[in-house]
Amino acid sequence: MASTFSSLRYPNYRVWFGAALVANVGTWMQRVGQDWVVLTQLTDNSGTAVGITTALQFLPFLLVSPYAGLLADRLDRRKLLMSTQAGMGLLAFVLGALTLTGTVRLWHLYVLAFLLGVVSAVDSPVRQTFVAQLVPHSNLPNAIGLNSASFNAARLIGPGSAGLLIAAVGAGWVFIINGISFAATIAALAVMNTATLRTLPVAPRSKGQIREAVRFVRGRTDIVVIMVVMAVVSTFGLNFQLTSALMARVQFGKGAGEYGVLGSVLAIGSLAGALLAARRDQPRVRLVLGAGFAFAAATTLNALMPTYLAFAVTTIPVGLASLTMMTAANATIQTSVDPVMRGRVMALYMMVFQGATPVGAPLVGWIGEVAGPRWAILVGSVATFLVVGAAAVWALRNWHVKVRPHLRPWPRLDIVYPPTPAS
Repeated sequence: MASTFSSLRYPNYRVWFGAALVANVGTWMQRVGQDWVVLTQLTDNSGTAVGITTALQFLPFLLVSPYAGLLADRLDRRKLLMSTQAGMGLLAFVLGALTLTGTVRLWHLYVLAFLLGVVSAVDSPVRQTFVAQLVPHSNLPNAIGLNSASFNAARLIGPGSAGLLIAAVGAGWVFIINGISFAATIAALAVMNTATLRTLPVAPRSKGQIREAVRFVRGRTDIVVIMVVMAVVSTFGLNFQLTSALMARVQFGKGAGEYGVLGSVLAIGSLAGALLAARRDQPRVRLVLGAGFAFAAATTLNALMPTYLAFAVTTIPVGLASLTMMTAANATIQTSVDPVMRGRVMALYMMVFQGATPVGAPLVGWIGEVAGPRWAILVGSVATFLVVGAAAVWALRNWHVKVRPHLRPWPRLDIVYPPTPAS
């Protein structure tokens, strides 16, 4: 257990972890509130409109991420994070004010979702790489796992709280609370002991630095495999907000409270996956692929559940598999990249991971409207099976990996790989 929480012995990381937990609760509350407002107040249960909102929120990752990664490699990450957190808080207040005054329109929400995406696209690579300044390199996988644990612990509280608040006082107050929550991270960044922050190499100003990062990634087949797999899974499979809203509202005829509960139950599995990830010293590509297969199987089972209760329970293994896959991908890339280029590489990763959502969310929403909510989930299951299977076959052929099955003392597969970065 001590190894699971080892990064918390560093004071700056403790401050960051606590503040991020508060802000993450507010973020999850806003996600639920935003989708619910679109689905029930601004449209007549339109999955397509929810998908467009989600797409607009993640579209900037395609447009801004490479330049955001360059900022993360060049500028003071702490000060940059204070600016992005303030920007996200301001946008939450604007959405809250429009909703509380009854003047919010669908196009308002589209614009605010896009602006939030722009700020988030700048924030993401900075946030991802800032953790390396809070803990030693040997603790980086643990800190990444704990960051995911914080995000998913908040998911236990945020969606359910949002559902209850929406039912009691309306979605406007959910957005206001989220705006206030960003004060926690700004305060934490302000009070950190800057003398103990670890110094990372700063990328000097020169031409072609984004192209340099692209060339680096193209030369690393392990990173390319991870990016391809996560891009496909993100496009078709990681649309939980959208698919849960459609299942709760359309398939099972439930209200905001039950929709919020689905997010909290999913977080039970995600939190378990994050805590397990925090115990791993060095994740590898094989864990990403193995978790991908588990995710495809879990979402298939989840989509076929006949009742709301059964559907809710089977979101737990979905959360466990998805979080294991995402955390393994993140940690594998971060720990294998030169710090001077880490921001740009992580930005490229976030571009294909988060940037896939603008393509997938409207399509998955349309499938949910036309073919039914269950198919909105199953399309992700099928796509994940196909891409992970193809990646596994490619890896076996090109990395000369050997798979040895064993029946004793328990059934298992031993994977023997050459000592190269591609393993």
